[in-house]
Amino acid sequence: MTPEQLIAQQLPRSIELRHRFHQIPELGYAEHKTAAAIRAELDRLGIAFVAGVEGAPTATIAWIGDLTKPCIALRADIDALPIAEQTGLTYASTHNGFMHACGHDGHITTLLGAAAILKQYTDLAAGGLNCCIKFLFQPAEEGGGGANKLVQAGVLDGRIGPKVSAVFGLHGWPGLKVGTVATKAGALLAATDKFHVTFVGQGCHAAFPHMGRDPIVAACEAVLSLQHFVSREIDPTEPAVVTVGMFHAGTAENIIPDTATIEGTARTLSPQMRQKIRASIERRCRGVAAAHDCELRFSWDTGYPPTINDPAMTDYLAQAARAALGNDRFFMVPRPAMGGEDFAYYLEQVPGCFFLVGVEPLDAAVHPPLHSDRFDFTDAAMAVGMRVFVKLIRSWPKA
Repeated sequence: MTPEQLIAQQLPRSIELRHRFHQIPELGYAEHKTAAAIRAELDRLGIAFVAGVEGAPTATIAWIGDLTKPCIALRADIDALPIAEQTGLTYASTHNGFMHACGHDGHITTLLGAAAILKQYTDLAAGGLNCCIKFLFQPAEEGGGGANKLVQAGVLDGRIGPKVSAVFGLHGWPGLKVGTVATKAGALLAATDKFHVTFVGQGCHAAFPHMGRDPIVAACEAVLSLQHFVSREIDPTEPAVVTVGMFHAGTAENIIPDTATIEGTARTLSPQMRQKIRASIERRCRGVAAAHDCELRFSWDTGYPPTINDPAMTDYLAQAARAALGNDRFFMVPRPAMGGEDFAYYLEQVPGCFFLVGVEPLDAAVHPPLHSDRFDFTDAAMAVGMRVFVKLIRSWPKA
């Protein structure tokens, strides 16, 4: 059978599985039902696996094929989000307050479907694959850094299964129509650092502000100053985002509090800009605090690195996607997106490519965005992801 015939045969099973995964969303490192369902399907397929690794008990690592040949890793993230689903689907979440609002249910089943098809090729007597395949079912992408846990545990370097030569992963993307795939060489997604800043003043009665030191005024000025930073200190051709998303202060309208706290995120695409933006945010906040005679408590939470695709692997992905889908179904995106992805940790260790698979139905004018309480991964997109994954493996080694 051709890959297209095998995928058409597999798709009904994949749809059934995705709907099941969609009903049991779980947060990072707590994906116990999800992991059990993944492992049950691998058992059904006759694919051996490692259940859990150090620091990530809900991870599942499997591999098939000739272990004397180069090993190519394919990854799917498996966690969900703390969002109450409002889709009204017959297969909506049965876990109140949680849902697969980022499409990880589709990622899981796309990879399981690819595993089912590739297993058939490795079982062929003629044995036509020039690589072995490692499947990474990874927990805790949504802020938990599960990819870094798997890297530290040894899923790439040969301590767990064969050593990985290249790695590929996908993400469903509402901005692309079903049937299309896109990516770019170099930075595709941004670093996801966070900052937490507390201005410490002196509380007093709101009617007598001169008797205290108002931290709210200082924090408000800092918020405005941080917006000026990107427009006045960053080259306008260099993407960067600074967003203050939380502001905490006060207990009553007639009391000036002792403290005011702001929290936010900084998104950058290079190590150099990442260092610059941290230094500038802290400098501006300290300057504002000093001007208002306040003390400052500043902390920086280093998030995911930027997702930087290897140029050679990006070219290989482009060749595979065009061959699998048609020349008009693959696009090089012109600029990065400022969202983040912990797939970046794999790309720091081995060459690879992270790519985007369209999930916007052809007849839809608007599709709910990622992290929306109305988002649902489009079933037809799984066949597209499977076709690309299978082509990547069957075409190896790259030209």
